[in-house]
Amino acid sequence: MKYYTVYIVECSDGSFYTGFTNNIERRLQEHNEGTDAKAYTYKRRPVKLVFQTEFTEPIMGIEFEKQLKGWSRKKKIALINGDLNKLKELSECKNETHYKNYEKKK
Repeated sequence: MKYYTVYIVECSDGSFYTGFTNNIERRLQEHNEGTDAKAYTYKRRPVKLVFQTEFTEPIMGIEFEKQLKGWSRKKKIALINGDLNKLKELSECKNETHYKNYEKKK
């Protein structure tokens, strides 16, 4: 069975890069060798793998990668640390409209 990996690497400047691949070892090597001078990680080498999860369906992995790319740094750190409670807390809507609607439901 073929697996697809969604991953997060931490760059030398402390930033995160999120990606999707069908070969994580090769992809990490590409990031660290700097095969593309236009790539985000090129000037931020070396990179270190800090999170990965596998999918058997590529479309599911691509969707998760897109979701992660929209997350805040704090949410990514909670995911990397496996802190599901913090991740849940950071995922809660905190805008004024949300609280007004929440109060009405009580």
